[in-house]
Formats: sequence, C-alpha cells, structure tokens
Amino acid sequence: MAKKPFNIIDLVNSDGCFDLQFRKDTRHERTNSPTYYRWKAQFIVTTPKNKVKDLKLLQNKLNCGTIILSQGQARFAVQKINDIANIVVPYFKKNTLSGNKKKEFDLWEKGVNVIFKNKGQQLSSWKKFDICTLIQVHKSSAKYKNKPRTPKWLEIAKSLTKAC
Repeated sequence: MAKKPFNIIDLVNSDGCFDLQFRKDTRHERTNSPTYYRWKAQFIVTTPKNKVKDLKLLQNKLNCGTIILSQGQARFAVQKINDIANIVVPYFKKNTLSGNKKKEFDLWEKGVNVIFKNKGQQLSSWKKFDICTLIQVHKSSAKYKNKPRTPKWLEIAKSLTKAC
C-alpha cells in the first residue's frame, strides 16, 4: 500500500488547535512581584512522539514555531503574534480547513486581529470594544474545542470593561 503524502490541512484538521487565552503573569524576579494580565493567541499541533517528523515538516513549511517533546507527545506551537498574524493566518486563509476546525479558525482569526492591532499597548489602554470582542470570541470558540477548559482569569478581563 502506498504511503499517503504529508498534508498540513489533514494534520491540522485532526490534531490542530487555535488557542486564545487571557493570562495572568507574575514577575517574581521584580520587586513586589507585579502581576500582569494579557491576551495571548497560539497555534498548536500535538501528535504522538513517533510522528514528530510531521511536525518538523509543518515547521519547515511555515518557517516558524517551536517543537517540544514531552511524555510521549510532540507539540508544535507558534506563539509570536507577528508569526501568527503574518504567516499562520494567511496560510490558513489560502489553504482552507474544514468543518468545525474552519469555524474555530475563523473565530480565532478575529481574536488574532485584535491582539495584533493592540500589540505593545498596555491592556488598560485598549478600546473596550476590542476587549469585548476577545471575550466573545473566547466564549464562542469553546464549542469547537474537544476539551474546553474553564478560563481562569476571564472575569478579570470582563472587569476591565462594563460594556460586555
């Protein structure tokens, strides 16, 4: 039987995740350990460790991201907002996903656009509409996740604006 050629779209449709999260980061190395909140987008593909070569092909095709091997699992992730906005989003706009993965991507793209637009700005200076958009995208995308996690800090994001 002939081996099926590597296909990024098939890989992402089955093992990919378009993640949007509101994070709390504490800077322990600084006096009084200040806490910062931020929105983060990431593109992830997770496979069994023995399929790491597929992730390497994906990394080479996109020319960005990192691969981490841990506990029998291989994980490819793109976390830099510039790479996400300038490489990942255009790639999947040109090479369309299918089904729920397409719906998940379309929502995630809206979130990426908001985060990219506000890159480098403190969260407190963002427009309330942008924060509300991210909260709505985050809520809406949960139905397309296999194992949606309860957001830890989303109430703090909501408290930044009374409009949502």
